[in-house]
Parts: sequence; structure tokens; C-alpha cells
Amino acid sequence: MPEPTKKEENEVPAPAPAPAPAPAPALAPEPNKGKEAGTTPTKDEEEASTPSALPPGVGSRALERKDSEWSLGESPAAEEQDKQNANSQLSTLFVEKPQTGSVKVGENITFIAKVKAEDLLRKPTIKWFKGKWMDLASKAGKHLQLKETFERQTRMYTFEMQIIKAKENYAGNYRCEVTYKDKFDSCTFDLEVHESTGTTPNIDIRSAFKRSGEGQEDAGELDFSGLLKRREVKPQEEEPEVDVWELLKNANPNEYEKIAFQYGITDLRGMLRRLKRMRRVEKKSAAFAKILDPAYQVDKGGRVRFVVELADPKLEVKWYKNGQEIRPSTKYIFEHKGCERIMFINNCALTDDSEYYVTAGDEKCSTELFVREPPIMVTKQLEDINAYCGERVELECEVSEDDANVKWFKNGEEIIPGPKSRYRIKVEGKKHILIIEGATKADSAEYSVMTTGGQSSAKLSVDLKPLKILTPLTDQTVNLGKEICLKCEISENISGKWTKNGLPVQESDRLKVIHKGRIHKLVIANALTEDEGDYVFAPDAYSVTLPAKVHVVDPPKIILDGLDADNTVTVIAGSKLRLEIPVTGEPPPKALWSRADKAIMEGSGRIRAESYPDSSTLVIDVAERDDSGVYHINLKNEAGEAHASIKIKVVDIPDPPVAPNVTDVGDDWCIMNWEPPVYDGGSPILGYFIERKKKQSSRWMRLNFDLCKETTFEPKKMIEGVAYEVRIFAVNAVGISKPSMPSKPFVPLAVTSPPTLLAVDSVTDTTVTMKWRPPDQIGAAGLDGYVLEYCFEGSTSAKQSDENGEAAYDLPAEDWIVANTDLIDKTKFTITGLPTDAKIFVRVKAVNAAGASEPKYYSQPILVKEIIEPPKIRIPRHLKQTYIRRVGEAVNLVIPFQGKPRPELTWKKDGAEIDKNQINIRNSETDTIIFIRKAERSHSGKYDLQVKVEKFVETASIDIQIVDRPGPPQLVKIEDVWGENVALSWIPPKDDGNAAITGYTIQKADKKSMEWFTVIEHYHRTNATITELVIGNEYYFRVFAENMCGLSEDATMTKESAVIAKDGKIYKNPVYEDFDFTEAPMFTQPLVNTYAVAGYNATLNCSVRGNPKPKITWMKNKVAIVDDPRYRMFSNQGVCTLEIRKPSPYDGGTYCCKAVNDLGTVEIECKLEVKVVAQ
Repeated sequence: MPEPTKKEENEVPAPAPAPAPAPAPALAPEPNKGKEAGTTPTKDEEEASTPSALPPGVGSRALERKDSEWSLGESPAAEEQDKQNANSQLSTLFVEKPQTGSVKVGENITFIAKVKAEDLLRKPTIKWFKGKWMDLASKAGKHLQLKETFERQTRMYTFEMQIIKAKENYAGNYRCEVTYKDKFDSCTFDLEVHESTGTTPNIDIRSAFKRSGEGQEDAGELDFSGLLKRREVKPQEEEPEVDVWELLKNANPNEYEKIAFQYGITDLRGMLRRLKRMRRVEKKSAAFAKILDPAYQVDKGGRVRFVVELADPKLEVKWYKNGQEIRPSTKYIFEHKGCERIMFINNCALTDDSEYYVTAGDEKCSTELFVREPPIMVTKQLEDINAYCGERVELECEVSEDDANVKWFKNGEEIIPGPKSRYRIKVEGKKHILIIEGATKADSAEYSVMTTGGQSSAKLSVDLKPLKILTPLTDQTVNLGKEICLKCEISENISGKWTKNGLPVQESDRLKVIHKGRIHKLVIANALTEDEGDYVFAPDAYSVTLPAKVHVVDPPKIILDGLDADNTVTVIAGSKLRLEIPVTGEPPPKALWSRADKAIMEGSGRIRAESYPDSSTLVIDVAERDDSGVYHINLKNEAGEAHASIKIKVVDIPDPPVAPNVTDVGDDWCIMNWEPPVYDGGSPILGYFIERKKKQSSRWMRLNFDLCKETTFEPKKMIEGVAYEVRIFAVNAVGISKPSMPSKPFVPLAVTSPPTLLAVDSVTDTTVTMKWRPPDQIGAAGLDGYVLEYCFEGSTSAKQSDENGEAAYDLPAEDWIVANTDLIDKTKFTITGLPTDAKIFVRVKAVNAAGASEPKYYSQPILVKEIIEPPKIRIPRHLKQTYIRRVGEAVNLVIPFQGKPRPELTWKKDGAEIDKNQINIRNSETDTIIFIRKAERSHSGKYDLQVKVEKFVETASIDIQIVDRPGPPQLVKIEDVWGENVALSWIPPKDDGNAAITGYTIQKADKKSMEWFTVIEHYHRTNATITELVIGNEYYFRVFAENMCGLSEDATMTKESAVIAKDGKIYKNPVYEDFDFTEAPMFTQPLVNTYAVAGYNATLNCSVRGNPKPKITWMKNKVAIVDDPRYRMFSNQGVCTLEIRKPSPYDGGTYCCKAVNDLGTVEIECKLEVKVVAQ
């Protein structure tokens, strides 16, 4: 919003000689409110309001100004024409701004602002203010109304502020602000309120005896309590007044903020602007012999006297405040003494802080009145405090007023409390307390408190408490691995630091520092030699130290953790062995190595010993097989001795195995074996690696990445017809041997295994049909086909074998007849041209590139004669009882049967032939299938199946029940209403959904909300009593029927409502007959003849209405269209559509749409012609 300014230079009073002004009284913090709001800053004021003119740190709160309330005799000054033009600047949001206006007392006036909404996504925010900050939204009532409207056509927001029955104190400066996201716009305007014509203010001299009511409704009434209060006032010692103006004129700008706080100035920026304006040189005036002083200052509640002296006593004088003429009243009293014109302002309040001027003829002179609030005094001084570290310190003082603004200082620097500050300020009415939690020596300082009327200071001294050592540390000697515990106790619960040999002790998993109250512990688990040293504990903030010495001792010990359980060390022949054995002991022990009672000396031999402070080492350069054996180590020091034995084993890689043998070959595999190597290298053979290569190649390929533990291996995934070689590597713990010699070359190639499951499929008088399964193992050569052979029984002597068919009959090859001239690529073949009543044997072979496989024999001779098998129906178990499905679900039943030759099947439903357009029947040689895509209730019934083979007949029946959700109950009645109970009864539904009714669900609804709530579920009777109803409410009830499919889609509701009446007279609502909305179906838009192009979708449209909603059926050539995937039917809001997908000339014809409901039936037809486009 624009920065408040003063009037322009052309409004300065005319020059007149003026005496040197006496020192002005102290200024109050309340600035004027109306004369500065909403005007454009002048050049001088912009300079005064820049940040460079203010001391650093002056925030917005230091620059805020309070606005005055609407009160008698206070109104903003009227702006001149050039000031009003400030509102005509380019606006970012306003299209039309409120304009300055005037109104008579008691009349109404409306201010209008308009905002264009073309670029706005939502409504902007608008605020109306009086003066600088008084938000008028909180003042809306019978005298002030705020309205807003939006015109959709012009997209214009209109905001109105209407003042009803205006009063004099409504005059002043107003401001309108509008904001939208990051956009902002504002404008100011003035309201002048004039007295009605012919009326003059009534001035009662007695009102001068009353204290000012400051414009309230009770102004003008006698108030003797004011006189009584004056009698009780005791004379007080007067303090010398301070001229704040002189202080600001002579002060450094860096001290402005401090002076403003000390003397209660809240509008520092306004005072600086006034100070700059007062420095202007006044011009001489011809009308005034003596003008007003530049500024006046008065305490709140006091009285101020304005005096001017006229050059001509006949001139008419008028007094103004903020441009509004001041009328005589109990607050403003005027006197004439010769050429002097005097105005008194009684009982000055903060709202009187403003600009005043007086006019005489065409000239005027102005002044500033500053009303100062009384200073806040310190009534209870701070007291010096001595405290110890860690204690809570409270510095307390009291001031003369509750919740006063008080500042705290430490050594002259202001204390600013916050979330991270150690200081906390507590205010309890007039009492102000500075709290310091856990005081430290750094808090010792001089603390002071400052108010606008005084200050107080005190010293805080924080010292340490005297420390006593209750339990000192003691020297300790511990064995290695034991726990070290250093413990001391002091008189104060303070922390401290531990040091070892002058260095700080660092905590770890093994070393713990424990502090519990006054006890301090240093605990070291599993003491080590490096833990030995001088330990010292030093309490914080004290110069006292507690020392102790720790000594760690340890007998010699040989550490063999890195060896095997039997202390065996294995070394590879030819390598160097450096066996380092860790040893411990304090002092360090002396080591001696020996083998077979022969000492191993330290020196430069191939086998030697080396000694170190923490280990002893046995060194063997270029290990040999003879170096294997037991070596002894002896340790000795002052604390004792230790002995250990170590076994050294020298190992090598094994010899290569002999060449492997290939014993068996398959299609892509072979079986090979070999003998272990003669020498295993001194270490057991762990396994073998096998490699192979093609004979013509030099690249060997590893076949196993995991060691083969056996001496037999089966290589796989070889290519048939290609020659391969294999070789072996032996592996022990040392490494891999050299490869063996390659095996003899071999070629993998094999026929398939015999076919499986050879069986008779069917037999006639001249043919036999056989079937079988492919071989279990076909091989890489693949399968080219099958050969089927047969021979007659008795053709030669036959010898029967086992019954499994592996070799059912051993016959010479010349007796077998090949049934097929070409290879059979299927697993089924019919042998034709056989004599009737003959018996034949049958076998089959699989053939590939390697030749024919072993034959598969049929286990017994086959009689060439057709056998009649009576029919037999095998009804599945789940179909032996009623088969139940819901409407819309698919029905797919498979019924297997037997019989030869192929039987004849007949289906009937309830004794009649089945309509194949609705029910699909599919028959095969072994089963029959009945299929219904979308089941309907009409599909329910008894289905009879008849299977006939010549004169043999077999029948079976299947019961199918298609169920749906039931309809609603027929009628629901309220039988009786008593107390909080209602008795209901209903009639079961006409349509039970083709299933038994299992229960009912009852719901209730309050007539006011008509929200339904379930009262009873799964109820089996047709009458019920509803209890615990709310007295005074009116209820409706409805009932759903339920069967195995669920609740009915609709519910039947009671026509009447049940009123749970209160005690007293019962009011019966008038009964209104329901309007009958039922209507027979009627087409509102007929079908029209249509031409379609073949291959492109076509649609037929019409619209129908009716109540209840009619059922729509489409027909082509008088035949209903049902479950045809070439058609799609839609119905939405009475518009019926039939879509024909990619029609052909066959789809042409007469199409009919039929609508049916309970009140009638109506049909409409059209013709569709499909044209074929020539290509």
C-alpha cells in the first residue's frame, strides 16, 4: 500500500512573524490517523521515510501506528483536487475505483469498486479500511454493509460499501485494497459528513463539567463521579518534562530507536517526517500576529491549550482537525480574549494525536499535537544474587502496569529469548522474571531491566561448590584377560575426564566410562598389556586430580589357533615354509625349537628358527619330502613355561592317470572309466577333471567343473557321427596332475527306444486300427516315422513270451507283413484288407537315421471282427443332483458315454426337442456337451439324454435350475404404532427368483433425511416389530426379499409413515394422493430407412419413453436378435441404438424395435439396404 505522507508545500501557512516557541511538552506515541492514509508521498517525506534515515534494526512494529476509533469531532481532512488525482494512476486490478463523496447526517451513501475477472482464476480478496488499519469487515452492522456481486456476461466483480444513516464521526479517509496471488492494488477516498440544513449544535455549558466520553453514546450527560475522583487525587511530586523533539533534533540517528523505546514512541517514522517538516522556514502571515507553536505535547488524560493572536480581531476563525472542522462540545472549548483565539482540548486521548490548524480569512497556520502515554516505572528493583553452577536462577522485578513492554540486558547487551536461548522471560501481570536454567560461570554478569520510565540492575555471581574426595583411586595389579575397575567418589554430581599417561581415554566396546551420581568408574574388560599405565581422573571445572597405577602381568602362552585340530601344517614340496607361532607373556618369553631331540638353532641354515617379541617362527627353505615330521616348541620366562608339538607334512601333486577306456556309446553320450594314479602326491585324491575334444580339433573342453569322485563318467551333449577323444586329470589338495593320454577315438550314434503303449483303437470286419505313443528316447538323429507290421496266427510255430509285450511272439522276419508302404508320421494307423474272423499279431518300430528301433509288440492276437458294445452313460457325480446356475452365467456340461459302433444321441428338454438357437449341443465319439452361453430362467428344466447302439438304448436325465435374485415383497403395511415401536407386515414376493426365499432385510429412514439404515437382516417371518425408535421422528420402512442369489434389486416401501408421537395431542399430517406417472411406451423419434456400405459399421437409432421403463427388443425380419456377436445393442436415457458390425448384403432387410412394459407394447420398423462398393 502507498506510504503515508503529509500535505504538499502549497498548504504551508502564509509567513507571519512568530516568537521563538517555548520548549514543547513531551510527545506521546499516538500519531494522527487520517491525514496521512492513502496519499502519495512527497519528495521531502520520501527522504524522511527511507531506511537510511532510520537507525539499524527498526522493524515494522516500531513503525506501526494505531488508528483512532470513530468518535465525535474526529474526521480526516479533505484533500485538494491535485491530491485526489493520485488515485487516477494506472491500476493493475481496479477497473473502477471508489470516489470521494459527501453526505448529510442521517443520509446514506454507497462506494463502488469494480475488478475485471478475465485473467483471474478465482475471486480476488478485497478489504475496506478506515484510516490506516481499521478493518471495516468487523464493523459491519446496521450502519455499515459490505456487498459483492459477479456478472457472468461481462466477467466483472462489483464490491460495494454502503454507509447507512451517516453520523459526523463517520467522516474521514478510507482505503480499499484488492489482492490476487502476487498482485496488489489499493486506492484511497474521503467521506465528508455535513450537518442537516437549519440545525445548529446544542452547546450545554454544564457539559464542560463532565469528563470527555470520547464520542461515545453517553456523551453530554452529567457525570459527578469525575468530580469525586478529582477530590481523591493526591498531589504528586512533579518530574521535569523532557522535550523529545529537542532530543531527536540533537541525537545521532543511531540513537533514534533507543529514544523511541525510552519515551514510549511507537510511530518513529512519522515523528521523523514531522521533525523534517517542522524544520521548514515559516513564511510571514498578514492575518496572524502570533501563530501556533510547531508542536504541542500533553500526557494522556491531560488538557492542552492552543492560542493564536489575530492581526485583525474581526476575522472569523475556524479550527480544524485533519481537515474536519471542530465544533464546540464538552471536549472542545473555545475562548476569545481580545485578539487571542484559544481552543482547549479536555481529557486528551491517543486518538487526539493529530494535525490541527486554524484559518483566519484565506490564511491558516498548523501545529502537531502529540499525546504521550504515562511512563512505566519499576516499582520493585532487581536484587543481587549469588548462586552455584547448575542451579536455577530467577531475577525478578515489578513494574507499574500489567503486561508492560520491558527489555532485559546483560552487561549492556539486550537479551533476546528464543527456542535456542538459555534465557526465558516469564510475565505474571506486573511481575517480570528472567529465568536461567542450569547456571554456569559464564552467566556471572550485571543484569538490568529497562522500561519507558525507569530501569534497575543487579549482579549475578555464579561460583563452583567446594569439592571433597570421598573415595580416591587405588593402584591395581591384574592378570592379563581379567577386568580392570578403577572407582572413585566425589562430593558433587559433576562430570570429569579420564586420562592414561597424559592422553584422554577413548571409550570402546571393551573400555567403558561410567558416571552414576557422585561415583565415577573406568571399567576395562579383558585386560591387555597395553592397558598398563598411569590413570588420572580430573573433575570438570576443578583443579583436583585423582591418580592410580595399573600393572598387567601374564605367564607364557603358545597360540595355535591358526592350526588344525591335530596341529598339522601341510606344505607343498619345493615351496618355502615360514611357520609363525604367536606367543604371549610378560616379560617376553624365550623360544626353543627342536626335532627328534635335536635343537634347531637360529642362523642361516635351510631349517632355522627366528624369534620376535610377540612370536616365534620356524623357517624351511625349499621343503623336501624328508622334512615331514613332528617339531617341538618350548617357551620359558619368569612367570612359567609352555610346550607344544606341531606336525609338518610335505605334499606334492599326483601322477597322471592312465588313458581312460570308453565302454559304451549312445546317441550323444558315452560311458568311460579309468584307474587311479600310482602316486597320489602324499595327499588323498580328491577327484578328477575330464576333458574331451573332436578328433580333428586341438581344443580340449572341460566337461565337469565339480570334481568327479568316482572313476566312471558319462559325457553327454555330443554330436552324433563326430569322432571324439577324452582324457583325465587327477586332483589332490596340492593341485592338478598332468593330463593322461587320450582315449581311443569313438563316434556317438544310436537308434531311438521302442514306441510305447501300443493298443487297439477299433476293430471292424475287415480292418484293425492301432495306436501307440512315441518312444521315450528319440535321440539327436530325430524320428523319421514308424513301421507297422502284422502276421496271421498259425503261419508258423510261435513261442509266447511275457505278457508285457516286449517280445510277445518270436516269429521269423519273413512272416511279418508291413502294413504301410511309406513311413507313418502319426501314432495311429488302420490295417485294411483283413479277412473276417482271422487273428493277427501286430508290432511297431520307430525309424531314424541310425535305423529301426526294437519293435513294440501287442501282447495278444487280435480277432478281426466288429464287436458290439452296449451303450453306457457315465453321469458325473455333480450332475446326479440338481445343477444350479445363476442368470447370465455360462452352462457347460460334459457327459461321457461308451458304445460301439458310434452310438446315436438324442437330447430333449421336458419331453420336447431342444431349440438349438438357444442351446448348443456338441457330440463326439466319447462324450456329449451341452453349452449355454448366458443362462436364462427359461433354460431351467429336465434334460433327457438317449444313447442308442443298434437295438441297445441307454437314457439319463439331468435337472438344471437357473436362479436369479427375487423380486421385492408385494405389499408392506404398518400394522400398529405404540410408544417407540412399530409393527410391520408384508406379503411374500410374486417372483421368488426360481429359488426358495431364505429371509428378508428390513430398513428404516427418517423422513427428514431419508437416509436408510438396516434394522433386521436374514429375517424369516413376514411380520416384525421395530423397536427403539426416536420419539418425535417420522419413519418410513422398506423390505428386501432374499434368496440364495442375494437381496432383491428393489425394495417395497410403506406408503404411510409411522410417527413416533410425543405425549400429548397427536397431529395427523394431511394425506395426499400420489401422482400416477405411469405411461405406456411411445416412440418419440422413429427409425428411418438407412443405406449402409458393406464392410463398414452401421447403426439404427430411435428414442422411446414410458414408465415403467420399457424392455427393448430388436428384430430382423420378425426374428428376435439374441446373442449374436455381429450385433451390439445400447440404451441410454431412452435412446436405443442397434450397431451392425461390418454388414454384408445378407444383413439387409426389415429391422424392428419393440418396446414393452406393463401398460402396452409398441413397435417401429425401418429398412436397411447394404450396398457393395465395386473395387
